[in-house]
Amino acid sequence: MNIVIKKIIVIVSSLLGLALFTVFILVGVFFYFNSSPVKSPDSLKNTEGIAVDSGGTAVNFEVLKGESARSVGARLAELKLIRSRLFWQILCRYSDEQIKTGTYRIDIPSETITIHRLLVSGRQMLLRVTIPEGLTLSKTARLMENAGICASDEFIASASDPEITGSYRIPGPGMEGYLYPDTYLFPAGYPAAMVVRAMADNFFARAAKMDERISSMPPDDLNRAVILASIVEREYRLDEEAPLMAGVFKNRLDIGMALQSCATVEYIITEIQGKPHPEVLSTRDTEIRDPYNTYMRTGLPPGPIASPGEVALKAALNPAKSDYLYFRLIEADSGRHYFSRTLDDHIKAGRLYTKRNSP
Repeated sequence: MNIVIKKIIVIVSSLLGLALFTVFILVGVFFYFNSSPVKSPDSLKNTEGIAVDSGGTAVNFEVLKGESARSVGARLAELKLIRSRLFWQILCRYSDEQIKTGTYRIDIPSETITIHRLLVSGRQMLLRVTIPEGLTLSKTARLMENAGICASDEFIASASDPEITGSYRIPGPGMEGYLYPDTYLFPAGYPAAMVVRAMADNFFARAAKMDERISSMPPDDLNRAVILASIVEREYRLDEEAPLMAGVFKNRLDIGMALQSCATVEYIITEIQGKPHPEVLSTRDTEIRDPYNTYMRTGLPPGPIASPGEVALKAALNPAKSDYLYFRLIEADSGRHYFSRTLDDHIKAGRLYTKRNSP
């Protein structure tokens, strides 16, 4: 009996030893194939199809629309971001979640399981883009494209989509002036319509905080305020002068006097005619026949000429009360203007400025 027991013990011990050895081997295989084949993004800098981020600690990887998990695994292996396509396919087969389209920031080194979790989570890499005050719609579109967020033409098309303009009750044909200048974070390849809506939502949220009248203001009244704000945005240099400029334009509107804003002529030349920005406006420029030319036509132009920021919007909504009808730049470095009531004072200020700055 003792001999039988000893044989059983030997067999069991052997089996346990074999099992432990097998487990050890499997664990080793698992850790090996799960580990990253690269330890630093530096080794991937010259790899085609890989973009190392500016921080130098990660790479950007895009899951294409309609791409299968097998295809993603093949590309990850080809780019040396994972060791084994087979190991990747096993993970995907036994996962309850699907890989989601988008652009992802993959830290290096990252284990295969970590990469898989990232791609099924949908936590895409966000791209930062800053839209300065006073930027036109077309220039905003180019910034979005340069940042890799959406195509310029798709952005412009979305900004003039009647469904979108109608949902915000915009009286004009497009969203010019209603896309708030700010810093935004969007995923790469984000739908242009969603970018436009996010910027418009930001505009109305910010504007409502600036002035409680915004929420109940009729669309046409708000549009006039935005048009005026866009002109002020392109004219003022010093914050404290913005309400005075808005007041000058309001005074001119009240008496039927032409606004004579150079900014509107520049808008015609650069945005409507598609020409380079002029260094100096000529008399011929101010005589261009166009609805946006506030030298040739009285009243406000048909629509905004740029995206106004907080200072310009507040100025347009609350213009300073004065009897000024003119303003002229007198300090180019500081951006200070001289405000006057009469044309004679306006001309004298120009002469003094010219004389002071002559050699």
